[in-house]
Amino acid sequence: MAKYVIGLDNGGTSTKAAIFDLSGKEIATAGKQTKVITPKSGYTERNMEELWLANCDCVKRALLKAGIDGKDVLGIAVCGHGKGLYPWGKDDKPAYNGIISTDSRAWKYPQKWVESGVHRELHDRLCQEFMACQQVALLAWFKDNHREVYDNIKYVFSVKDYIRFRLTNEAYCEATDISGSGLMDVKNARFDREMLEKLGIGEAYDMLAPIKYSYDLCGKITKEASELTGLLEGTPVAGGMFDIDACAVAVDVTSTEELCTIAGTWSINEYISKTPVMDGSIAMNSLFAMPGYYLVEECSATSSGNLEWFLENCMEHEKIPEGGNLYALINEKVASVKPEESDVYFLPFLYGSNAHPLGKGAFIGLTTYHDKAHMLRAIYEGVVYSHKTHIEKLLSSRKPPEAIRMAGGAVNSKVWVQMFADALGFPIETVDAKELGALGCGMAAAIAAGVYKDYKEAAKHMVHISDRVEPNKEMTQIYQKKYEKYRAVSKALDTVWGQFEV
Repeated sequence: MAKYVIGLDNGGTSTKAAIFDLSGKEIATAGKQTKVITPKSGYTERNMEELWLANCDCVKRALLKAGIDGKDVLGIAVCGHGKGLYPWGKDDKPAYNGIISTDSRAWKYPQKWVESGVHRELHDRLCQEFMACQQVALLAWFKDNHREVYDNIKYVFSVKDYIRFRLTNEAYCEATDISGSGLMDVKNARFDREMLEKLGIGEAYDMLAPIKYSYDLCGKITKEASELTGLLEGTPVAGGMFDIDACAVAVDVTSTEELCTIAGTWSINEYISKTPVMDGSIAMNSLFAMPGYYLVEECSATSSGNLEWFLENCMEHEKIPEGGNLYALINEKVASVKPEESDVYFLPFLYGSNAHPLGKGAFIGLTTYHDKAHMLRAIYEGVVYSHKTHIEKLLSSRKPPEAIRMAGGAVNSKVWVQMFADALGFPIETVDAKELGALGCGMAAAIAAGVYKDYKEAAKHMVHISDRVEPNKEMTQIYQKKYEKYRAVSKALDTVWGQFEV
């Protein structure tokens, strides 16, 4: 009888379950949206119980779609967006809503820690910059603004650690997520009470569960979870990982030679290294899914999520040709405008900025001549330029790659992938699998089940490169000139964002 593994991927707005065989073939998927709650500008939350039930529903429907019995599943693992906060209370209920990584309510705390010199003092242990959406900043915010919530927190979870806890009733902090939280001595892979006390949240030390790695066995499916998911009680549950680690292993970034860009809600740009980059040129070093490696990362919420906002708010009445779909239509519109003929620029800062902590989305250069096609091209280009800004920082600390592996929603657009290749000046490689985060989790589950010894071996069997897009040198020159103008516009607006306080 064939055997399978399941990956659960929890993004900022949706959950997906995917079933894979041991060659990495996708057997069935199921997805569900979860409502984003925005009580104030800069706040992005969701109901933790609704999220848990969405995960259960996705697993159950994927099993039904595949016609697979729960006993044929060797294991399951969960990944999810990094940062954010999913607090579990001492009363064995969610202590608050889950907070998504696009939340900026705690933006003052990173600024305060830099200005006070605390960040400089702790940097050798943290190996990263502070961000408003990290658990460290959000916990400090709760302590100052909702002390009753702060005092009730039993466990500090990332989204995937929370879902795994509900599947197993065992609490752990998995290394890839917790090492990017600002709560951990990353250099020594441990929690440090003294460090947390210097940040004003010493109490948080007692909220942190034991550390596990991505393919460690972290419990088994409980009777309750079995009834809700259709999985067999006792099915092994692996540690899982931050979704960007999952995508990295799912495109076979298992050596220091590779570089990966993920164009989803967040612009994620990363490579792995035996040592962290500590000269201040890189925002984030965290522990990678492969023990002994760091994930060197440049990221911001400036990627294809900006397009989804535009489609929802500005394209809802668009006429779609019979037999077509909205995404095919917008690709046609973007392709209809030549880059050298469009001088409209879009700052993809709807969910946050990689240029200024208070940066906002903006179109620059619009006239009555321009239409939706120009605006859509500007969005595509703006997202690419944001990635390029990050990748330039990464390349200051390593040699250029032979090609860039790409994942995320943008890979579904050939127009967009070609734009990435042209603007970045590197070949872009993509893989067969659609649900890369879930595939990375499936690989972790397969290792935990003893099928493969590590990610390198799992990748040989489960990862298949499908396409390689070469850059057009002439286009690369055109995009370089436009990128310089984009950077000039972004820099000029940095002087006014301080007036747009959350």
